[in-house]
Amino acid sequence: MRAFRFLRRGLLAALAIAVAASMYATGPHASAEADTLEIVATTGMIADAARQVGGEHVRVRALMGPGVDPHAYRQTRTDISAMARADLVLWHGLYLEAQLEEFLLDLAERRTVIPVAEALPRTTLLGHDDYANQFDPHVWMNPEMWVGVVNAVRDALIAARPERRADFEANAAAHISQIGELAAYARTALSSVPEHQRVLVTAHDAFNYFGAAYGFDVIGIQGISTESEAGLNRVAELVDLLVTRNVGAVFVETSVSDRNVRALIEGAAARGHSVTVGGELFSDAMGPDGTYEGTYLGMIDHNVTTIARALGGSAPARGMQDRLAAGS
Repeated sequence: MRAFRFLRRGLLAALAIAVAASMYATGPHASAEADTLEIVATTGMIADAARQVGGEHVRVRALMGPGVDPHAYRQTRTDISAMARADLVLWHGLYLEAQLEEFLLDLAERRTVIPVAEALPRTTLLGHDDYANQFDPHVWMNPEMWVGVVNAVRDALIAARPERRADFEANAAAHISQIGELAAYARTALSSVPEHQRVLVTAHDAFNYFGAAYGFDVIGIQGISTESEAGLNRVAELVDLLVTRNVGAVFVETSVSDRNVRALIEGAAARGHSVTVGGELFSDAMGPDGTYEGTYLGMIDHNVTTIARALGGSAPARGMQDRLAAGS
């Protein structure tokens, strides 16, 4: 198995080198001609931060679109080509892109490749139950922590285009101000949920930073990585919890199968306890491109509003800025 991984890594590295060599042989960067910084970001959340900070000076491609699970994502030949040609590759780190990590670390020996969440202080991170000396990567669930990632994106853009420092700093400051408004809205809306109702049951453990920030007990059917499996014993334990704590709503996720959530609902029904789906949450991916929910602000606004309303709190149906899609 180790020999196979070594061979696979070597082949990917060779392909990246070949693509890069072809690029330089055929002509200069298109971005050099237009003075536009070409960026590839692994997740939609990072891509959104790069667009917000970079503004008109960047062109950003996200590898993972709506509904894509970053834990299991494997790079395609097109992805390899895009990353090898980019001026800057931004990835999350903290073992989120587990299947991409070897390639990204190898590519970093030849291109500018930055794991932006790795910039966060280790003292602010939550431990990872499944892997020793690893951390829960889902830091975007706490807007105040996400500010640190936005700052890391800003610094990466400044390093790549120092002559645009003033614009990048101004754009980052404006976006961070918006994130501050989002955090304030989240605190207000979620504090309206009765304390005994603050139990968030989801498909996998993507919401622990959310729970720590807003005082919710967070229970994921699967572990932090969607690669882990939920056995029958785990489902039975959670059915007991739903019944004993009188939990009336559970949540599905856009990037994770709802199979286990449906099993919980059926198990609770067999015990005479009614549980409904409180809504669909964005966990590891944002909403559709071109929509408010397809931005970081919209993603978190949707989650906060959906959770607060489903669990007995009060929040406007269309979120903090009346921008959520009707019925979202």
